[in-house]
Amino acid sequence: MSYSISCRSDFPSKTQAAKHVAHLLGVGCKETVMTWVNQAEVDSGVRIGTTTEEHDEIKHLKRENAELRRANGILKAASAFFAAELD
Repeated sequence: MSYSISCRSDFPSKTQAAKHVAHLLGVGCKETVMTWVNQAEVDSGVRIGTTTEEHDEIKHLKRENAELRRANGILKAASAFFAAELD
């Protein structure tokens, strides 16, 4: 997927182009547009960083890890309970 600001060449800097696009989109500030552009560059391989896909996978794995830790805690508590019953 390729991303670009089509009006980029109409402005002397990327920041001014982002400000113009933010205004056109009704977005409050140019930093939002710059964030989108930077992330699009990461996703397309132009810029180094964590891609959107990688970020989503990390979030999923963290959620799964937390769920597994909770399940492990429950199993440990149940194991201790039943071990005490056997004594």
